[in-house]
Amino acid sequence: MPASKLKNLSDLFRSASKFKPQTTAAAAAIAAQDVALKQYVSTIDVSSSETVRKKLLNYKSPKSETASSLKPLGDIGGAGNLKLLSAADNEESATLLSAEISAILSGDRDFNLDGSHVSSSDGDESVSNILQDPWTLCTSHNNVSLRRKEISRERKQKWIFNSSQRSRFDRLTTMCGEKLGPDATIQILGKLGRGTGLKEFNALIRLCIETARKTDDEEVSLQQIFKAYKILEWMKELGFPIRETTYGPFLRYLIDFGLVAEFHFFCDLIKDKESRPRLAYYEMLLCIRVNDEKKIQEIFYNLALYDGEDKSSFQQSYLLAFCESDRKKELLLLLETFDITKVSSTEHVVNIFRSLGKLSLETFAERFLLALKINYIGADKISDFIYNYVTSIPNLTVEDVIFKFKSLLEKLELMPLSEQYEKLIQYCRELLKVHIALDIVDDMFKAGFTLSLETFHSLLDACDESKEYNLVSRIYSMISCHDLKPNTETFKRMINLSVRMKDFEGAYGMIVDLDRLNLMPTSNIYNAIMAGYFREKNIQGALMVLQQMKDADVKPDSQTYSYLLNNCNREEDIDKIVEEMKQAGVHMATNVIMALITAYAACGQFEKAKQVIVDKRVPGKSFNEVKSVLISALASHGQMSDALNVYEEIKQTGGHLEPKAVICLIEHLQLEGELNRLLRLLEELDDPHYWFDGCFRVVSYCVRHDHLNSAVDLLKQLKEKVNIDEAAAENIFDEVFCQIAEKEPADMQFGLAMLQAVKELDLRPSRKSLDFLLTACVSAKDLEACFLIWKEYKAAGLPYNVLSFVRMYQALLALGDQKSAPSILNKIPRDDPHVSRVIQACQATYMRAVSSKGNKKRKKKNVLKN
Repeated sequence: MPASKLKNLSDLFRSASKFKPQTTAAAAAIAAQDVALKQYVSTIDVSSSETVRKKLLNYKSPKSETASSLKPLGDIGGAGNLKLLSAADNEESATLLSAEISAILSGDRDFNLDGSHVSSSDGDESVSNILQDPWTLCTSHNNVSLRRKEISRERKQKWIFNSSQRSRFDRLTTMCGEKLGPDATIQILGKLGRGTGLKEFNALIRLCIETARKTDDEEVSLQQIFKAYKILEWMKELGFPIRETTYGPFLRYLIDFGLVAEFHFFCDLIKDKESRPRLAYYEMLLCIRVNDEKKIQEIFYNLALYDGEDKSSFQQSYLLAFCESDRKKELLLLLETFDITKVSSTEHVVNIFRSLGKLSLETFAERFLLALKINYIGADKISDFIYNYVTSIPNLTVEDVIFKFKSLLEKLELMPLSEQYEKLIQYCRELLKVHIALDIVDDMFKAGFTLSLETFHSLLDACDESKEYNLVSRIYSMISCHDLKPNTETFKRMINLSVRMKDFEGAYGMIVDLDRLNLMPTSNIYNAIMAGYFREKNIQGALMVLQQMKDADVKPDSQTYSYLLNNCNREEDIDKIVEEMKQAGVHMATNVIMALITAYAACGQFEKAKQVIVDKRVPGKSFNEVKSVLISALASHGQMSDALNVYEEIKQTGGHLEPKAVICLIEHLQLEGELNRLLRLLEELDDPHYWFDGCFRVVSYCVRHDHLNSAVDLLKQLKEKVNIDEAAAENIFDEVFCQIAEKEPADMQFGLAMLQAVKELDLRPSRKSLDFLLTACVSAKDLEACFLIWKEYKAAGLPYNVLSFVRMYQALLALGDQKSAPSILNKIPRDDPHVSRVIQACQATYMRAVSSKGNKKRKKKNVLKN
């Protein structure tokens, strides 16, 4: 944020402190406004979302002599007087407004976001109207307590919250903020008659902070922060307690942007005896953020001299700040005298142990664990602290983490609890170390603990992700031996894994076990086997599964028919399947519609594929997805013109293309002259995984069609946007240089330019990339480029090895450099028989060709002489 903006923000804070809400006793005027508001809102035509939007944001409270004299802070169009609606007067209007807002948020009605904010005057904007707060009260300081009681009564009349409803208002605020923006959100919720309480104020402050973080517009950011400040100031005026849940997000924002003066100004607003230790935590975070080493040392000095009752609280705050910032030097100074048993919350203790793990401070970890045990902290909590400590230690293998966890428990003479066992299992599962997780399961059963079926489900899913399909037999054995009762969902997962490793016999064996356990097989179970047969291109096996379903009286579902359609390549089979589905009463679900499009495209019926969208009823929320499948089907079968036409239709209607369809278009749109279209398609991809895939395909296109500048620019984006590591980058460039070597005719200028681009990206070309370029030199018959590439091995820090010398010798022979080739040959060791045979083959191929050319020249000279 520029200095000018910081000054503006600071000026706004200071100016705001001069403004205080004016007093009033205008109960009668407010009541009149309530009645007028009810009449006004009741007249809104809910059939038009645009009408509702304008009326919601432009409502003006009726003027009266009393009301006109009131100047509530932040009053926008009378919105500041709207919160005093009674339950009786507001019931009808609130219902109408709630229905309309729900329609807008759920997407059933279009909402013009461009016009969702009330524009302010182009003239100078006073401080009083920067905060558009509709809940600002016209209440005297003397009546604050009375007014808060009234608010409480109103809330009980209209908004009754229990524990399950506590997050509803937060979700509503977030949804409104995303759809309408914070300004409109504040006004709309106020006009609904929502009473102001801590939850409401905190939600609004959080909304302002989040909006400020997301926007790139510095003016908008500044205004949102000031609004948050004014809401907090008003809370204090009303007598609400200012706790960390309120001021924490604000302070975090100021710290992240290094706003030192604003931070201290804001702290002055909320500072009291109770909050001082916690504010010290944020102050230390700020000093660390702006690298104010002098201030940090000053704080340490003052802490050493301080002898108050709350000294341990200050030590805790500073320690947590250093833990969060991984400042090992300062952390060690505090740890020497720190009493872990005085930490105020379990969450803070967990954070401390995580930091001890990250910084490998084992001595302090063991000392603190022992102190906690002596202080009679429960074994469950200590086990949890150990878990957080060992899983935070860097560069530990999963096996080492498990070993360290067990060894610390043994030192403390504690037994692992069921909760920690499950945490370790989940830890292994997340890292896809399923075999280690199963070892822990064995230990858990030996210790007499049980394990939930859901945990086994997650392990089966991990087997699928890690492709360790063979572990299914071990899991099934565990379930059977320990008297667990698997359900049909368990069997579905196990059968899927068996099919994945092509063990169809084992899969059918599990279906037999279903009957033994009095469980009925489901269509999903048979579908898993059918999908396996289709993957193996075993159509007869898949049809056999369909017959077995019918024999077992299991009705095929939409997934069954989608599998069948996806593997059809004859129109008569498609019609037969569709007819059978109708007779079975199976709904034409979205997956069936997509499979039908794929099937028609596979048998060349492209018009029928396009007609599916017209004839079949596609749910509105799935329309883009279905059209994306149509585009993929058309592109995959050479109908690029039709595919692009459908794509343009989606764009014109404001829709978006599914990532897989974008990749399919990029893959098949490879004609020369399509670079601009490919780049536009690449911009459609937001997901880093798909963008990575699409970017590489476009780079390949650039290599084939000699678009050097575009290829280099995309490689730069690839490195920056996806944030790939060096090993992944090397693999990408290896593929690029492989394409250069395979290109016909070879273009060494392009290859050398690409090599230079790689070096400018601060990446080192790999040995494989240079090997490909040497091969390209031979194809291009470019001896000069060959020597340039040879020097690049040394420049890249790649020592010449046997294969390097052999490749260079082969290239020199192929390019006819008989003088340089022997010097390379002398550096090749001959102890490997395979290397010797390669050398002999090179000599036989290239030296015979040279000899043949020499004989032809001599014969030609003799003919001329004669």
